[in-house]
Amino acid sequence: MRIELGELSDLDALEKIVPISGLKLIEAGCAAGDAARVLAERGAEVLAVEPDTIQAEKNRSAPTTEHVAFLEAGAEELPAEDNSVDGVLFFRSLHHVPRELMDAALAEAARVLKPEGFLYVAEPGIEGSHFKMMRPFNDELEARTLAQQALDRSAAPLFEETAQYVYLQRPKHENFDAMVNKFSTMSYNPIACELIDQAEVRANFEAAKTADGYVFEQPMLVNFYRRAK
Repeated sequence: MRIELGELSDLDALEKIVPISGLKLIEAGCAAGDAARVLAERGAEVLAVEPDTIQAEKNRSAPTTEHVAFLEAGAEELPAEDNSVDGVLFFRSLHHVPRELMDAALAEAARVLKPEGFLYVAEPGIEGSHFKMMRPFNDELEARTLAQQALDRSAAPLFEETAQYVYLQRPKHENFDAMVNKFSTMSYNPIACELIDQAEVRANFEAAKTADGYVFEQPMLVNFYRRAK
C-alpha cells in the first residue's frame, strides 16, 4: 500500500520523506540538472550524473552552480567510492536505464551509500491524462513496468527498510506546438515531430484545455530504501 502525499513538486515530495540539507547526494540521470540545482539551493551537495553525451556536455558548459558537480556517467557505474554518499536519487530516470542494466544500477546505488544512506526512486505511473496523451508517440508502458519490477526484484532485497509513496503532479503545456517542441528537442530522448503530431494525440491534448493552458494529471510513484545490507 502506497502512502498518499497529495499534490507536490518532486523536491517537496522528497523532503516530506527525508530532509536533505547538509547531505551529500548523487542524482542518477540528471537530464538538464534542474533538480540538482534546486537540491543545492536547499542545502545539499550534489554529484549529478547524466549518461547522454550531448546533455552531459551542456551541463558541464552551463554556468557553475555552487555545490553541484556535473559528470557524464551511467547509473550502473557511478563515479563514487563505496559508502561515500548519504543518498542516491532517481527522478524519472530509472525507466530510461537499459533493461539489462537496471539491476546493476540499483546495486551500484547500494554500493556507494553510507550505512545509514538511502535510495530514492520517483517514477511516473502508468495512469493519468498525461500518460494517455503521450502514449501514442512515446509508449513507456513496458519501460515503466520494467523499472517497477527491477525495484521489487533487486532493490528491496538490498535494504533493511523500504517504503512506498504516491504523489500527484499536474504537468502543464502552453499549447500543442510548445509540447511538440519540448519532446522533440531532448537529446537524451528525442521524438520526431511527425510522430507526435497525430490526431489521437491532438484529441487527448485538447481534452486537457483549461483557462490556464493545457493541464494534465500524472501520478508519481516513490520507492524509498534505507540501510543497505
